[in-house]
Amino acid sequence: MLQPNFYPFPQIETERLLLRKLKNEDADEIFNLRSDENVMKYIGKDPITSINEAMDFIQLVNNSLSTNFGITWAITLKENPGKLIGTIGHWRLMKEHYRAEVGYMLSPQFWKKGIMKEALIKVIDYGFNEMKLHSIEAHINPENAASAGILEATGFVREAYFKEDFFYKGEFSDTAIYSRLNT
Repeated sequence: MLQPNFYPFPQIETERLLLRKLKNEDADEIFNLRSDENVMKYIGKDPITSINEAMDFIQLVNNSLSTNFGITWAITLKENPGKLIGTIGHWRLMKEHYRAEVGYMLSPQFWKKGIMKEALIKVIDYGFNEMKLHSIEAHINPENAASAGILEATGFVREAYFKEDFFYKGEFSDTAIYSRLNT
């Protein structure tokens, strides 16, 4: 069975980015990110409404980290590593299957700049080479063409399409599941 160990926390660098541990000082940026209706549009959760909810999210992420159930990085620009611009991580680890689900979000001012693709490539690499995952999956709203494009550009394949399997705000919506094998 998969036995991940996220201590010490693995910082990741790319050409432009530093992926680091979330900290309490990120609460304002987490609030800005998770309270933005455009960012949350395809997530299937209500935007948060308080700094306390942002702190709860940081606590949830760090609890998952301490129990080795998942890892989430703060996405920052190298030139300003103190300012979170997004999050990305492997969560919902299925240790017995060597599989994890990847999730991510990014501030709208950084959309369409290749930032998420750059971060995702490194997080995939970490999942396969450090965590020893066999496969990584992503569940997205099929209307989120930008996310589908990033997944396809990084080697994911759409493997499943579930009709009206997600209920949110009185409506059913579909889910597309993408997957990538460690080949």
